[in-house]
Amino acid sequence: MTGKSGKTEQVTKPYLTGSPTDERTVKGAFGFFGGLILTGVISFLICSTLSMDSGVLRIALNLAVEALVLVLFYNNAVSRGADAVARGEILYQRQEKGRTFSASEKAMCFHPLKGFLTGAIGTIPILLCAIVLAVTARRQVTGYGALPNWLSTYQDRSEVGDALVAYTIREGIQFTDVLRILIRVAVMPFVSMAGTENQNTLLLVERLSPVIVMLPALAYGTGYLQGRQQRTKIHTGIEESKKTRAKRERKARKARTAPKPKAPQQLN
Repeated sequence: MTGKSGKTEQVTKPYLTGSPTDERTVKGAFGFFGGLILTGVISFLICSTLSMDSGVLRIALNLAVEALVLVLFYNNAVSRGADAVARGEILYQRQEKGRTFSASEKAMCFHPLKGFLTGAIGTIPILLCAIVLAVTARRQVTGYGALPNWLSTYQDRSEVGDALVAYTIREGIQFTDVLRILIRVAVMPFVSMAGTENQNTLLLVERLSPVIVMLPALAYGTGYLQGRQQRTKIHTGIEESKKTRAKRERKARKARTAPKPKAPQQLN
């Protein structure tokens, strides 16, 4: 259909709606989790080199890295959403023709919640770690450091050694420390934006980490929703191509049927 401006209006086709989850949800969630691990490692390597003195530049570059990660998840979900809509269009045509199909086939069609659930399920392992860290996180403080060499000779004296005993105590790695390492890798762009010296901001990042780690799932679910618009663009493009081809054929046919001009007659 063509509007007054000559442009083809958007073309949509009916489709069947599937279920929020299907037989491929778990596999898709594992794939999403693998994507989180891969992008987390790459972001960690990139953001580790972006710890610069200029706060504005550091924040801008790390935001760009985080935005790029979210765009990757978004674009991946757009194609998956479009494929699910295409499946629903095929099943709708089969239904109109009276053909049968299984419930599992229908379940794999597009559903608005499918992308969000796939991303959420894939994020569960990291989300649980982030929740535990957010609850147990405390502001990190600097340790006592090392004793000067000239004080080592006084450690054996009771009146001096008792006061210096705190410098000899070394705390082991705690469970929270392991979680902190894992989650900081997962949210490295925000850690780099905060700066390693700003302990208060780092504590805030750790407490907000459950929300931060869910951003890729949100981007994935939003991208999946755009699958319908992507199919509309495809159908509209096909319709425009048909109209363009038909227009060229009409011009060619008109040119073939047009009367040829008579040649000028020569006078004797």
